[in-house]
Amino acid sequence: EDLGMKHRLWVYSGRRGVHCWVCDDAVRKWSPALRAAAVEYLTLVKKISFLEWPHRAVWRCAGSGGRVCAGGVGSAVSTISLDRRPQHREPLQGEFPKKRDSVQRWELLKCRMERTRVSGWTGKSAVCYADWEIMLQYCFPRLDINVSKGVGHLLKSPFSVHPKTGRISVPLDRQRLDQFSPFAVPTMSSLCHELDAAGDDGEQEDVGETEPKRRARDYKKTSLAPYVRVFEQFVEEMERARRGELLRRS
Repeated sequence: EDLGMKHRLWVYSGRRGVHCWVCDDAVRKWSPALRAAAVEYLTLVKKISFLEWPHRAVWRCAGSGGRVCAGGVGSAVSTISLDRRPQHREPLQGEFPKKRDSVQRWELLKCRMERTRVSGWTGKSAVCYADWEIMLQYCFPRLDINVSKGVGHLLKSPFSVHPKTGRISVPLDRQRLDQFSPFAVPTMSSLCHELDAAGDDGEQEDVGETEPKRRARDYKKTSLAPYVRVFEQFVEEMERARRGELLRRS
């Protein structure tokens, strides 16, 4: 959004990662230097430290209402380093063992890291962002710069099969991300079973139908159908935008 990219398709890799396919005409014509600059804009250094007001992109990720880094950070609380704030380190180390799990330790840490209120983006008061630093350090997405900057880099297409897990690389519905589970993604074996079952039903219904035509229709009876629909909606949206742009130019 910060860089004006409108047509973005998010695709699960089939294992641990997520791919963002940016399909804007102008962006697809970017040089490797521009592509690298875009990825660097979205990259944070390994060791996060805020000595001044955070960048607005970081503010959205970890700050008010941000969800990118809010979940899953509890498991890292027991290994955090508070070298820059020794006044907090010793009391926390003494109280952490008394807590039942990492979630309780995280709540304890947040209570201790009270911030000084500032007004606007130009405030000069000292502000404590230790919890943000920890969230970003452990949970901010790690981007592969080579995939984005190299025009000739090999890419996994949507709906390809991950060679190690067998899971299908499926598009993600951004409106239902909270319901997505990588363990529920269709695999090659599960789709084969579903297609076999759909084929048996189809033979009973339409005996005279040709095999290729029946197979082309049967995928809609499998667990892959919702993901195909997400992809179709993305393509349809791009087509509408392109027609609107051609009309505007004419």
